[in-house]
Amino acid sequence: MTDRLAIKSILVIQTKYIGDVILTSALVRNLRLAHQNAAITMLCAPGLRDFVVSQNIADVAIGFEGRSAGRSLPERLKEFSSLVADLRRRKFDLTIDLADSKTSRIMHRLIGAPLRVGYNPPEKPLKFWEVQPANIFAETFGHGGAHYLYRYLSPLQALGIELREVTPRLEPTPVGRSASTQMLAQSNLAVKAFVAVHAGARFEGRCWQPERFAAVIDEVYARTGLRSLLIGGPDESAIAQAILNVATSPLVSVVGKASLETLTALLADAFMFLGNESGPMHLAASVGTPVVGLYGLTPPDIWGPFGVLHRTVEPPLPCQCVAPDLCKPNNPGGVYCVQRLPVAKVAQATRDLIDAVRQQADETAK
Repeated sequence: MTDRLAIKSILVIQTKYIGDVILTSALVRNLRLAHQNAAITMLCAPGLRDFVVSQNIADVAIGFEGRSAGRSLPERLKEFSSLVADLRRRKFDLTIDLADSKTSRIMHRLIGAPLRVGYNPPEKPLKFWEVQPANIFAETFGHGGAHYLYRYLSPLQALGIELREVTPRLEPTPVGRSASTQMLAQSNLAVKAFVAVHAGARFEGRCWQPERFAAVIDEVYARTGLRSLLIGGPDESAIAQAILNVATSPLVSVVGKASLETLTALLADAFMFLGNESGPMHLAASVGTPVVGLYGLTPPDIWGPFGVLHRTVEPPLPCQCVAPDLCKPNNPGGVYCVQRLPVAKVAQATRDLIDAVRQQADETAK
């Protein structure tokens, strides 16, 4: 077996969403501190490769699409076999399976690294015919923390690596900063003088209503003079347009116009973030921007913003269901609980955070 002190190449298998990749950056940072001469590769969703490398989350990023995405089974098997062959040729000393899925476990075994870290027990119990190919076992949640971040940090404990940095921290790149500066100038917005608003999410059920976002945006402007900047991906343009149609305050949208690299810088330049529980929320927290996060069934203590001033808003439970024909009970990605949040509650949380940020700034200036 490879000497743990002689590790020169590490593969982190993290094929989930951008929020998961951001939380994983804290694991990678600690791996770099412990193995300063090791090259770190991340297997990630294809659309996140450039982001992973530009933000120095890993030295190399390799894309893997686990879902069918319109491909036939033979096509998927051919791609999978080709990927595994490529990864085997790279001869990793250590592989860490954070995806913890049936597919990732098969891949973990086939890559055949001498040191293989996996979860014991896995997040979802193994079927009787499944096996855990790891030979180093991480607790499902290590270091005694409930937040999902501690799940991604748990392999450190299994490897005997000291946890030296907990909070995920990303830095805008020079390219991102330049693009952000240009976008803000075009929008007549000043650094730290606007609210970044993300009204989309990966699942429809996690999206607060656009007209309610517009109401809070208008109230914030009326009370504080802070304008808002709508952010999001190209598939969220309809939501952004719905807000623009209703809001009466001066409002700018860069939805679909900013790469992840640019978005990182825009969020770092924002006074605060307001949005649904989603990847951009975690991205805002990672660059130190205060967050108001809107939640439904997803628990904020597990998936809340980490390491920054924040407010999280939840509807009262048990839920008086607003979408009984659509909701999937006990499935955070399949319910519409967030749409029960009243405007007044979100507006109050936003005002509270604005006051807290300004008070902190005043104390720092003394």
